[in-house]
Amino acid sequence: MRWRAVAKPLRRYLLRRADADAADDILAETMLALWRRIEDVPGFGKGHVTDPDSMPPWCYGVARGCLSDARRADGRRLRLVERLTRTAPPPTPGEVDHPELHAALGTLGALDREVVLLWAWEELTPRETAEVTELTANAVSIRLHRAKKRLATLLDRKNDDKAGHEMDGGRSNR
Repeated sequence: MRWRAVAKPLRRYLLRRADADAADDILAETMLALWRRIEDVPGFGKGHVTDPDSMPPWCYGVARGCLSDARRADGRRLRLVERLTRTAPPPTPGEVDHPELHAALGTLGALDREVVLLWAWEELTPRETAEVTELTANAVSIRLHRAKKRLATLLDRKNDDKAGHEMDGGRSNR
């Protein structure tokens, strides 16, 4: 397995969900978990899979679990600090830039938000997202469609143009 090839996208995935120090720690935990479960990694170990593209979604799923563990640990730590010092929690990473988008994403449920972020930022297909989230590909497609529709309404994008996507596919209008 090319660990560096897996580590770079996983680090980008984690940086979008946590601050840089936490992302590095979570990446280290993820890589350790992958190493411990090396026999379970698709395309590696006993059950060799010929499709090398099946490995990254599986690794994203492991990273997602490590991120959840870290968030739970941070939550426990934060509650303790708040109890001891009576301070407010720090702002969530990334909320400073694009506040309208973060506000709109905040209206989605946690799983719907994760599906949208995996699709938009990690560029995973519904099949790959399904593997990460342990849903079916059909459920991911439905959640993604509904979430995008809701976000478009919240962000007042009621036109037919898809934000960030070229509509002409690079062809001339002649």
